[in-house]
Amino acid sequence: MSGILDGKRILITGVLTDASIAFSVARIAQEQGATVVLTGFGRGLSITRRIARRLPIEAPVIELDVTDPAQLSGLGDQLLGHVDGLDGVVHAIGFAPESVLGGKPFVEAEWPDVATAVQVSAWSLASLTRAALPLLGEKASVVGLDFDASVAWPCYDWMGVAKAGLESAARYLARDLGPRGIRVNLVAAGPLRTMAAKSIPGFDQLAGAWEGRAPLGWNLTDTGPAAQACVALLSDWFPATTGEIVHVDGGAHAIGM
Repeated sequence: MSGILDGKRILITGVLTDASIAFSVARIAQEQGATVVLTGFGRGLSITRRIARRLPIEAPVIELDVTDPAQLSGLGDQLLGHVDGLDGVVHAIGFAPESVLGGKPFVEAEWPDVATAVQVSAWSLASLTRAALPLLGEKASVVGLDFDASVAWPCYDWMGVAKAGLESAARYLARDLGPRGIRVNLVAAGPLRTMAAKSIPGFDQLAGAWEGRAPLGWNLTDTGPAAQACVALLSDWFPATTGEIVHVDGGAHAIGM
């Protein structure tokens, strides 16, 4: 039985634990026939390599810090050691210093910390795409992980601003890469108990209200639905969809207070 990603070559960032959305994307992508390459960097590189062994097929892991121009410029050479091109890229990268999260006075945030959040969480979508562009084939797909930035959330603070930047960046990338046949879309998942969530002070306050708000209910530990949406967008099943944000949140985004 063939899979919807048969023969596709996918680069996936952000795999730090097997509880991450990115890990579920990698697992399902392999099950659907894709060849997967993972990235990691710094102290997390050895962790990603260890987690890669838990996939159905152990995936190669290359080093990539999306804030390092030298590593970005060398991405193509690293990838060519494992694949001869790319059909998809998954951007699962986000970080903000604790000083700009957790309900601290929003106006008191310092620019260097805000700049870090924006660079790592928003600008990196463009920097990663640019680095991968020489290897991206026709009808390739770039998929990023998002958290709905259309409203202000408790505790999310400047990460919410960074996610708004991510959403805008995805639309501009979709505009510019569309003529090359490359699609750029985001998956806005509801709150999940991932490594990233643990770094957000007050996350439980946000997550606690979600299940009651979502018409379909919400499982804080099930990364599968968000991962399945990513895999669907990486496939050829959405050939005319770009610049879109697909909400995988139990429907909470559609419901008022």
